[in-house]
Amino acid sequence: MINNPPTIKDVAKAANVSVATVSRVLHNLAGYSDKTKQKVLQAVADLGYKPNAIARGLINKRTQTIGVLFPDVSSNFSSDILHGIEEVAHEHGFSVIVCNTAAEGKRTLNYLQVLHEKQVDGIVFTSEMLKDEYYDAMKEMRVPVVLVNTHSQKHMLPYVKVDDCQAAYQATNFLIQSGHREIAMIAGTRWDMLAGAPRLDGYKRALEDNGIPFEESKVIYGDFRMDSGKKAMEQLLASKMPFTAVFAASDEMAIGAMNVAMAKGLRIPEDISLIGYDDLNISRMIFPPLTTIHQPLALMGRLASEKLIALIEGAEQVPSSIVNHQLVERKTVRRLP
Repeated sequence: MINNPPTIKDVAKAANVSVATVSRVLHNLAGYSDKTKQKVLQAVADLGYKPNAIARGLINKRTQTIGVLFPDVSSNFSSDILHGIEEVAHEHGFSVIVCNTAAEGKRTLNYLQVLHEKQVDGIVFTSEMLKDEYYDAMKEMRVPVVLVNTHSQKHMLPYVKVDDCQAAYQATNFLIQSGHREIAMIAGTRWDMLAGAPRLDGYKRALEDNGIPFEESKVIYGDFRMDSGKKAMEQLLASKMPFTAVFAASDEMAIGAMNVAMAKGLRIPEDISLIGYDDLNISRMIFPPLTTIHQPLALMGRLASEKLIALIEGAEQVPSSIVNHQLVERKTVRRLP
């Protein structure tokens, strides 16, 4: 015999109160004594009652779901941010719908339509340029939006990110202070104004401030992924140009570059020094462990989730956050005499 799950009427009967009182307790509304509240909560626990999410949504006009859009959900970078988002969401009783929008946002509008149909309560939009058509689709949904690892000068939405230019400056300057003057860069996507351009600008500024001429030939463009780092290092080595150090605009590209260099018999850091950007978990596990710029990715996800839930729950506005980066020195940069 199959037992039907307990209903709100069963809870009311066990606590000897009305259904309306049970509903008020479960939705944290006023109008009952502390003694009554304890009776209701005890009855809920004894019966194993679980409020129906759909019915609850009809009451508070919410689905308790958050949509998260990533251009590449499979990357280590995205998974670290997602971990922080989900942690906070689950603490507040929200579920997370993750959408992989693909390179250059090929599926972004389609997924925004899906999230609209799912009636999500809010959106976390990550690592992609906020185009006008995306903003218009979000505005039509009438839900709050928080940006992570991106921001918009045109559309005033709250964001969470690091100062990419300053972080890249620090990485390059660390190589210079370690005695390197022939420094190549494996940059991000050439037309990427969110992370690629600011990190390249930080590299250029560090060279300029230390009296080192910028050479375009020493910059090879990748796409932040490991394979592009491999191809970039192959190009740098094939060019025969002199360089003693490389700043890679992502850990994945740095690791790809390191693999190629070591496969060709070069030693890291004795022959080539290397510094990355992100501080992914894998950067600690490889040998030698990677010197890099730490982005607090999980924290960024947590902050974005906290801001979004505050907006969902009625806050009129939340501040944007520039989070602190940190240079983590490990074993891939050699100090020259």
